[in-house]
Amino acid sequence: VLVALSDMPQFYEDIFQYRFKKEDQFLANHTIGNLIIAAVSEMRGSTYEAIQLLAKMMHVDGHVYPSSETPLTLHAVFKDGTTAVGESKIAINRKTIDRVYVCNTNDKSEAKAARKVVSAIMDADMVVLGPGSLFTSILPNLVIPEIGEAMLKTTAETVYICNIMTQKGETEHFTDADHIRVLHKHLNQPFIDTVLVNTEKVPEDYMDPEIYDEYLVQVAHDFNGLRNEGCRVISTDFLELKDGGVFHDGDKVVEELFRLVFGSKY
Repeated sequence: VLVALSDMPQFYEDIFQYRFKKEDQFLANHTIGNLIIAAVSEMRGSTYEAIQLLAKMMHVDGHVYPSSETPLTLHAVFKDGTTAVGESKIAINRKTIDRVYVCNTNDKSEAKAARKVVSAIMDADMVVLGPGSLFTSILPNLVIPEIGEAMLKTTAETVYICNIMTQKGETEHFTDADHIRVLHKHLNQPFIDTVLVNTEKVPEDYMDPEIYDEYLVQVAHDFNGLRNEGCRVISTDFLELKDGGVFHDGDKVVEELFRLVFGSKY
């Protein structure tokens, strides 16, 4: 997010985004940017302060707030009653996840929202969720009680950008409506106003399994299910194929988001 809002030269951005190769046993799959955030967080004793300092260093246009100012541990409860602790352990089981929750890593107490996060949600014209790993990237933020409560109270248009592909160990066999049902279940009531759904078909055997080994098949559509969840559905071609991977076309997504905010004036 810092890189996306930064005006740094491309090479600097590439450094922050660089992910170490799987062959590197010690640093495998870690990004340099995450390591820098972790280091500055230790230096300053606060993730929040680290993000603000790096935002200045990277000339970020906008505000970036972590969901929590303390380290959190992610827990998953599976449909069969078993549990897993830690993001990296959850998908390995390849079991159906019932729910996830977070707690403070050090003392297992209830997670608290970082400063300014709740006010940012309450003051927003639009809150956009996704695309991203449903159970290990999106929901961990929403299950922080103060953030979940803010999401239910905000008058902002709440938009979910549905993933294009299902994800191994998380959303296997999911339809787009299943994503929304899970989101609503975690906050105990509907809160998603609009869903962006890609309808363009991904060419068969396009994805490079050596690079994108966690993605399985294209998410199936269930438009009746989405409407039953009370969502407006915007379905069109949001697909971008690049470097053997499947992505959302950022320009097309942003165009739809601006149209939702500004209507016919956009």
